Amino acid sequence: MKKAVMYGGGNIGRGFIGALLSKSGYEVTFIDVAEPVVKTLQDNRCYPLRYVSSEGYTDVKVENVTAVNGNDLEAASDVIANCDIMATAVGARILKFIVPNVVAGIRKRWANNGGPLNIIICENLNDANKIFEGMLKEQMTPEEQKKFDETVGLVEASIGRMVPVQTDEMKDGDPMRVCVESYGFLPVDKAAFKGEVPAITNMVPFEPFDFFIKRKLFIHNMGHATCAYLGGYLGLDYIYQSIDAADVRIIVQNAMLESAMAISKKYGVELEKLMLHITDLLHRFTNAALKDTCQRVGGDPARKLAPSDRMIGSSTLALENGVTPAYITLGAAAAVRRYIDEAEGMEQGMDSAKKVLAEVSQLDVNGTLATLILNYYKMLLDGASVADLRRAADEVKSASLKDVI
Repeated sequence: MKKAVMYGGGNIGRGFIGALLSKSGYEVTFIDVAEPVVKTLQDNRCYPLRYVSSEGYTDVKVENVTAVNGNDLEAASDVIANCDIMATAVGARILKFIVPNVVAGIRKRWANNGGPLNIIICENLNDANKIFEGMLKEQMTPEEQKKFDETVGLVEASIGRMVPVQTDEMKDGDPMRVCVESYGFLPVDKAAFKGEVPAITNMVPFEPFDFFIKRKLFIHNMGHATCAYLGGYLGLDYIYQSIDAADVRIIVQNAMLESAMAISKKYGVELEKLMLHITDLLHRFTNAALKDTCQRVGGDPARKLAPSDRMIGSSTLALENGVTPAYITLGAAAAVRRYIDEAEGMEQGMDSAKKVLAEVSQLDVNGTLATLILNYYKMLLDGASVADLRRAADEVKSASLKDVI
């Protein structure tokens, strides 16, 4: 049986990638440092997965799995040295901690004259392949770095499946159970593979892959975050509650459409296909059974407000392609509000908002994007209703279309 290594036995590792690898006929070895997870996978060699929707759920058993502890360098590097495919889903902040095991595994692979190693990187991180490559090469000699370029493929992936924080209710008596939505496609960077592209169920090799990265970040992630921040403004707990609010849904849909128009122009992709993707996402956001919270989805607003990330990156791409981001910048203003709420020593106010946009988003506070965001932020400070915010965005959009109509 073919062997796969899934580095990370958490929600995405067990709830998505590991399950796809198992379904594709691989024996999957998880590497994780949570001993209860490792021990249970070793003993049971399977775990439960539950597909949930507003209509109910379906249980499946993911089989042919085991695990090793990531604190055991010899065991972790051995499985990496002898696998046919590897994937990571450890979280952007944890990547640096798995580097010693991965480097040791690659060296053992070379010593055993093993074939090319492709590592599918399933991390929510811009340029994850380049960042991980830099971390790995930092621990290699120049000769090893050259061999690395020839034999190791770092394959970026776009993770579209939504997997929330697992509550005790979701675990339903089994701590290993993961509840997920049914969406299960895995777009990957076709050009990054070394040797033959492996056959993995629902994996979609594509190039240029930057299109999928931008589609995920600037349509899915941006829309999800906008929904979360507006839901938080309304005092709502869950994403499905927020998207069920009519004015929130209109804002989120139009923000995603602004990104779709920009992406369509930049990559020459049919707008109709992107609009169908938006329709699917809006329906998936209504999945009450996921119990995904506005708090979780809107977490780490500093990263989401970074220059190239979902809120500011999508706004910039829109402007570059002749699309006024009237609705995206409304979501960005709500993100600024969340950032200031959580920042130690900051108080809500226009000066604080300008400071965030200048320092976190690296925007010219007198520029077009900052002006749009600050206008909405002032309305948020004044306690405007979401309906009033939506009407203000409508007016901005209408003004931008006067020369077009």
